[in-house]
Amino acid sequence: MKQYFLKLYQYNAWATKRVLNCLTTQSIDDEKILSIMGHIVAAQFLWLHRIKGLAPANVKLWGEYTLPQLVTMAEEAGRLWLDFVEQTDNFNRELTYSNYVGDPYINNVEMIMIHLVNHSSYHRAQIAMLLRQKGFEPINTDFITYDRVMTGQWKD
Repeated sequence: MKQYFLKLYQYNAWATKRVLNCLTTQSIDDEKILSIMGHIVAAQFLWLHRIKGLAPANVKLWGEYTLPQLVTMAEEAGRLWLDFVEQTDNFNRELTYSNYVGDPYINNVEMIMIHLVNHSSYHRAQIAMLLRQKGFEPINTDFITYDRVMTGQWKD
């Protein structure tokens, strides 16, 4: 699973960075778009802190973040997740935790990690839709595009 998660979290960091570059290049300051992007990044911190047994991350799940803040936060979240994957040998364990509003749950860490990347993809698609609706050009963040970039078949 380690190799799978390395690929998955490398992709996730790449896709998030692409969206942030897209927002920066087009000078996007739309509150809803930035709110969704903030949600993506905040969730990455919240889940990592839960999995590692740390105190709750000092982020708001639906906070107000500027684009420069999001760029910095996303770089850190991506790096921390990759460090975690590289330093962990067994992801197949149960995690008991309380969600953001205090409801108790038990989930397998592997399932949480798969969920988190899917969650990010879902919200990146919302951002793409909002960009197009507002007359901006979204960026392709498909996993196959990532693979094509990584194998030199497509210019990033």
